[in-house]
Amino acid sequence: MSDFHHNIRLFFDGFGLHGPSGHGSESKQLRSSIGKGTIRRFGPRPDLEVVCLELSCHGDFVMPVATRSPMVELLYCLQGTRVLHIERKPYEITPGMCALQLIGEVEAQFEFAGNQRYRVLGLGIPVSTFHRYLEDFSGGRLDFANLLGRQSYRLFQESINPAASVIAGRLTHSVQKSGVTNLETECRVLELLLSAFQSFFDEPKRTSLSTDEIHKIKRVREIVLERMANPPSLVELSRMVGLNDNKLKIGLKELYGTTVFGYLRERGRRIRAVEPSILCCTQLAYPVRISFGRSRTRSGCKKAVCGPVYRQLVELFTRYWTVG
Repeated sequence: MSDFHHNIRLFFDGFGLHGPSGHGSESKQLRSSIGKGTIRRFGPRPDLEVVCLELSCHGDFVMPVATRSPMVELLYCLQGTRVLHIERKPYEITPGMCALQLIGEVEAQFEFAGNQRYRVLGLGIPVSTFHRYLEDFSGGRLDFANLLGRQSYRLFQESINPAASVIAGRLTHSVQKSGVTNLETECRVLELLLSAFQSFFDEPKRTSLSTDEIHKIKRVREIVLERMANPPSLVELSRMVGLNDNKLKIGLKELYGTTVFGYLRERGRRIRAVEPSILCCTQLAYPVRISFGRSRTRSGCKKAVCGPVYRQLVELFTRYWTVG
């Protein structure tokens, strides 16, 4: 296996930080002379790198990097426009974009604009792992060299789809806390890699939805976000957009990879600007559609619901006080 970790170390070195020494978890604070923020790295196994970057520079910052180990990197640009030059050719990755990069031996230059906040999730694998993942049972596979052709760098881009956005959000959060297992991290990374590889390399899948139905289902998402505090039921949503509930359930799963209230629960977990003093169990229960009657205590919650639903509520309850 080529030492693709060397490319990651070069990135850390570019900020004047000691590069990662092996697989495991690391968190580095940006030097105060450059800016503020954190670069977190998680390596659940030797052929996988997860890097979460959240930072801003005091002034424009340019970082030259010369890669010597071919690799594949999947980026989710969440905030701030990534600008890079590969062999003097400019590339941009804007917020809300998913970018799959095939990287050979290149002379690269990363540019960070001053006083701009950057949030990026990066997943890196060596070429050998890329080949293994994309090999079918007959032994056929996509070849990294063939995809690159005569180039030393190739970039695929598309908007982050809603299902990937949820997974990326969970992965970003898990990298920031302790107690997360390698299995949990790997599962989420593999989901994101699979989604990207299918999107960029597979033949487009035919959808069972018409253009009008897709528009209605997107309208459902807007309604849910507008009414998070008191979301309508599935039947009510169906009536509001003029789509039968069975078609709505199928369409939501096909378009967003989740149910409407699954999406709502995930959005609730990521809420930042909430005043803790005004929250109660009833407010926290809305995203999971639970009624508690007169009970407002955690023990009362446990009596009102059971099993997985209770655990979901406790996780949601805790997240409101710990996130951000």
